[in-house]
Amino acid sequence: MKKLWRIYRYFLHRFTARNTHGFGVHSPFLFHFICFVVEEKNPYYIFSSIENLRDRLLKDRTKIQIEDFGTGKSRTSTIATVVNKSVKSKKYGQLFFRITLHTKAQSVLELGTSLGITTAYLAAASSQLHCISLEGSQTLADLAKKNFQQLELKNISLIEGNIDENLKKVLESTPSFDLIFIDANHTSQAVIEYFNMCLEKIHAHSVMLVDDIYWSADMLKAWKYIKQHPKVTATIDLFETGIVFFDPNLYKKHYKVRY
Repeated sequence: MKKLWRIYRYFLHRFTARNTHGFGVHSPFLFHFICFVVEEKNPYYIFSSIENLRDRLLKDRTKIQIEDFGTGKSRTSTIATVVNKSVKSKKYGQLFFRITLHTKAQSVLELGTSLGITTAYLAAASSQLHCISLEGSQTLADLAKKNFQQLELKNISLIEGNIDENLKKVLESTPSFDLIFIDANHTSQAVIEYFNMCLEKIHAHSVMLVDDIYWSADMLKAWKYIKQHPKVTATIDLFETGIVFFDPNLYKKHYKVRY
């Protein structure tokens, strides 16, 4: 039923997304963002290195044990399966790179490292930025660290362990974040809690990415909560990911884009 629900939501999104190519977007800032960030197609030098790593991982049938603090359970999988099911696609990884580059982010926070492919896209936008990534599974964290070494990315601090506990410590020790990517516990309760905690460290030009907003009806509930929050001034719904803006100069508006 969950899969059928997602298929239904996907086609509904395709039918109702009116802002593709910037159509109907009156804000000059958001029109430019959609046309020249979301829909940009030019490759960057680091893309091939990250995708070559992804290709190698997709061929790796090594079995691993993954701890999940969200459910309190562990499961057996293969590295290839994790890449297929849990890692953002090339299209979205490269979009996140462009967003990080466009916002000139210097301080980036990621909740949910997995194998570090998406983390690499976030961190590769600039050697000057500092990316903090939280991962609950020690197995995945260890593999991600090796992947960062292969890509020669030295601006990532990976913190392993219970994300709920570690997030509090990170927020207490960091003045603010320019970009925040939430891709951890896929329940509305957890996502709303992460969102509210991170609000303390955002500024007018911060951007937040919320992943898998149509993962389930429960996750959609979290996305609706975020859109309605008084500090949120605009959002872009790409179906797989929601982009959240906090600039008070923007009119309260929510856009849907086919991506």
